[in-house]
Amino acid sequence: MQLHKVTHRLDVNVKNLCGSHYRNANLSGSHFELMNMCGWSFQDSYISGLKIDDANLSGAQISNANLMGAANSQSRLDGMTIDGVLVTDLLAAYRAQEAKS
Repeated sequence: MQLHKVTHRLDVNVKNLCGSHYRNANLSGSHFELMNMCGWSFQDSYISGLKIDDANLSGAQISNANLMGAANSQSRLDGMTIDGVLVTDLLAAYRAQEAKS
């Protein structure tokens, strides 16, 4: 199916949309629940205000992104790096410094 230059609200339930391609599409206000999004990629996209809860992001790669004001809490960080540095090491160093203060 191809949709070009149309405005529709879709209610998709238990469907297979594997291999779909979205370009220049406005999905603002969309809600995704119980989704298999393995292999998704976003390029040159505006996803400010994105909320991710109870999701498996293992293997995710983020580069050249504006993360200003981004927050992460109650997440498993084993193996996560920022510019090649383990986040768990960064947090341990920060906590050690805080304990000295």
